[in-house]
Amino acid sequence: MTTYPDDAILVLVETNHLGEVHPSTAGLLGAAAQIGTPVALLLAGPGYGQAAAEKAASLGARQVLQYEDESYFKQITVPGLDALSSAAELVKPQAILISHTVDGREIAGRYAVRSRSALAVDAVGVSRDAEGVVAHHSVYGGSYNVDSAATFGAPIITVRAGAVEERAEAQPLELEVLEVTGSGKPVAIISAVNDAPATSSRPELRGAAKVVAGGRGLGSVEQFVLVDQLADALGAAVGASRAAVDAGFVPQSSQIGQTGVSVSPQLYIALGISGAIQHRAGMQTAKTIVAINKDKEAPIFEIADFGVVGDVFTVVPQLISALEQRKG
Repeated sequence: MTTYPDDAILVLVETNHLGEVHPSTAGLLGAAAQIGTPVALLLAGPGYGQAAAEKAASLGARQVLQYEDESYFKQITVPGLDALSSAAELVKPQAILISHTVDGREIAGRYAVRSRSALAVDAVGVSRDAEGVVAHHSVYGGSYNVDSAATFGAPIITVRAGAVEERAEAQPLELEVLEVTGSGKPVAIISAVNDAPATSSRPELRGAAKVVAGGRGLGSVEQFVLVDQLADALGAAVGASRAAVDAGFVPQSSQIGQTGVSVSPQLYIALGISGAIQHRAGMQTAKTIVAINKDKEAPIFEIADFGVVGDVFTVVPQLISALEQRKG
């Protein structure tokens, strides 16, 4: 029988229908390695488990528990929840780390209720003190940094994608197939899935290392292309403020902020964004923030590491030109 380390940190590794591990996996395993020994619970569809397990090991999983079943993509939440219950009973981890995705946070919340465990959501980092594992959060639009910890038991922590820089060392694959006992709980069935092919070569906004975002200051759909051009020059994802979305410049899926996507990239460039607290709530944990705005009183400058007071239509073309010259 496989034995697990006393300081095991159980990491839930999600995959898509092509068997690709979620982009947040590297950060989750990196965070786990800072506070204990990463043990991965891999959820995958039939035929994809082996390759995904090898990827998890290469990203730092000391041991991989593999749950490979067709129900993972045919039923909503319950198969992953049952697998997590079985894995936690087997590993007895000191904490459970899950990506703060739509599926991840639902599994986290339901497992917390099922196991009567402490739940810490949308953490931007984790650490350990003399009493156990601590989750770090950025709250109230990034105005405060707070810590949370469980009074007893292993906490379940959802981690914001892109928030953790640390990476774990690659490990040789140590694989065990997980036997899961179904809970028999009611479950919604997925009857059909239709792919919506993405035509963009840019990285996905959630979890991107670089993000260029535009606001209402861009003025129009036609002028918002400036954001696209800078993003392409940097290999960055494209985001927007709610004002830009409401104005119809970009789709709602690009919205960053309290009612949109939360991002924690290494580099965040805000073009024509005033920086209302609702927007800052979704990007203030970025490692480096650059703001370009003609209003020197714009709140975005309060949190920017570098600020340029100027017209984006003058400054950004010069920036793009400089970037292209460096590439050449």
